[in-house]
Amino acid sequence: MNINQTQDDVQDDEVIGRAFRKSLIVVAVLATVILMTIAAVNFWPRPEVAVKKTDIELPQPRIVEPDRIPEILLTDITSSAGIGWQHVSGMEGEKLLPETMGGGVAVFDFDQDGDQDLLFVGGEQWPWCQDQRSPSQSLCLYANNGKGEFEDVTEAAGLNMELYGMGPAVGDIDNDGWPDLYITAVGANRLFQNRQGKFVDITEESGVAGKPDGWSTGATWFDYDRDGFLDLWVCDYVLWNRELDRSLGFSLTGVGRAYGQPTHFTGTQSILFHNERNGQFRDVSQEMGIEVFNANTGVPEGKGLAVATIDVNRDGWLDVMVANDTVRNFLFMNIEGKSFEESSIPLGVAFDRSGNATGAMGIDCSYLRNNDALAVIIGNFANEQTSLYVTSGPEPPFNDEALPSGLGPASRLNLTFGIFFADLDFDTRQDIVCANGHLEAEISKVIASQQYAQPPQFFWNAGPSGSTELVSMTSQQIGDAALRPMVGRGASYGDLDGDGDLDIILVGNSSAPRVLRNDQHTGNHWLRLKLKGQAPSNLDAVGAKILLRNGESLQRRMLTATRSYLSQSETNLTFGLGKTAATSTADLTWPSGRTERFSDLAPDQFHILTEGTGEPIDKTEF
Repeated sequence: MNINQTQDDVQDDEVIGRAFRKSLIVVAVLATVILMTIAAVNFWPRPEVAVKKTDIELPQPRIVEPDRIPEILLTDITSSAGIGWQHVSGMEGEKLLPETMGGGVAVFDFDQDGDQDLLFVGGEQWPWCQDQRSPSQSLCLYANNGKGEFEDVTEAAGLNMELYGMGPAVGDIDNDGWPDLYITAVGANRLFQNRQGKFVDITEESGVAGKPDGWSTGATWFDYDRDGFLDLWVCDYVLWNRELDRSLGFSLTGVGRAYGQPTHFTGTQSILFHNERNGQFRDVSQEMGIEVFNANTGVPEGKGLAVATIDVNRDGWLDVMVANDTVRNFLFMNIEGKSFEESSIPLGVAFDRSGNATGAMGIDCSYLRNNDALAVIIGNFANEQTSLYVTSGPEPPFNDEALPSGLGPASRLNLTFGIFFADLDFDTRQDIVCANGHLEAEISKVIASQQYAQPPQFFWNAGPSGSTELVSMTSQQIGDAALRPMVGRGASYGDLDGDGDLDIILVGNSSAPRVLRNDQHTGNHWLRLKLKGQAPSNLDAVGAKILLRNGESLQRRMLTATRSYLSQSETNLTFGLGKTAATSTADLTWPSGRTERFSDLAPDQFHILTEGTGEPIDKTEF
């Protein structure tokens, strides 16, 4: 460095110093001005301004008086009733996605002796498992003696086999009076024809096995073209195989290998089989327009887990709603049996109230408020509240009313699979039952608010006039046994002991099921109906609409075969009548379109209504 450069640097420092001192003076002046302005604003007298006051009515707390909630004691009778079956998922440490999904249950009278029997569906050990144990009982059929006591008749009925089963669908495919049985599975599905209480595998000749490498989940029987014979809708989940699952390398921090998310697997299409009336079925999925592709990728969009059929727009044709996991739900509108039109987005059931797809599991449809508003409930993933879609009148669109009804906040933490409507206390209003349970056994190590085994939930329907419409019941009202945590999956109901009220069956993943006997003593009356269709209706009367009048109460129902998750409840219809002991009148619209009235139906009794034996009427108010 030379001397001239040093002198120049000194001169530059002097210039910078003078500029800095001037800047400090400017900052001080500005600070003084700001302080004086603040003082003026705060202390200078201001003219008075007239203020118009408006009274605001704040939201009232949603509180239900404890004495209003009925006591519905649910007693665990699993062991005493003779139910010893255990669900097998094949869990051996590889953590493969099918192991998380559980199985289902069907409540139906397989031997036509007048009481409700139980069929449980489970998986099996994986064929590559090194620790081979005794063969798994994938299907387990229990015959009811009429008192809610059961005997394992699986082998005698022809159902003793191994498969990785998911769920059952029951329907009389040939109108011979004996309910036939379809089983979905990982791999080929099975169809069993009921020959007077003995099941015969007719899968190969019927053509309904599906893809040998497929993964089918929820299925239902319904007569989409109203030709008097039940057709079959089968949901497929995702494209899956062991190698793909293991290659994706799912993990949880601090835990290790984890179960994969469905978002990492390619979607699939549902399958619609038309009943050809000769024991054979034809795949009409493409020609009926039920295939849905992602507009951006061109791959199948569906990841269906559950299906429900309901006449959404009351045109006499059964529509189909599919609960899809992590992608939008589907609503297929039936165009007079000639085609289907997917309309979930314009009709308001594709997404939740925030516009997001949910981890949708189970589904059910009914008339929650006994008016002309149709309600759809869908159980969702953890931290996603249960969806409650309700129409504002007799036709769509739907609005998600989970939040204002009280259902949403109380259900948000749980992971809900099985879900259904049922009037548990006979007060004329349908309540809601939820089977809950997480996928990961060690989820609490990662998310403190989550548990693997979770309590089932029972929501009492307090009615729309209450401060809270749907109230989560506590052990004080429902009993401790009903709320014991379990890894819940399938769920269904039926009158197992012949006392009129609805008992509940819950399926646990890799564990025992739970049978809960309804021991309510509300003093309310009830009415149970079995419907028998006659040609040109299907014999099961699937799709029939019922308008029941009793005193001042009015109730609407539609007979459908499948609800909840991988499960089917009994198809007999149970109506609570409250304190009214008067006779009831039922106006029916049969699947054929015939309308009839059945009068003087005595309370607290089981009635069989056969198409063609009622009083003909021009139409119903349904």
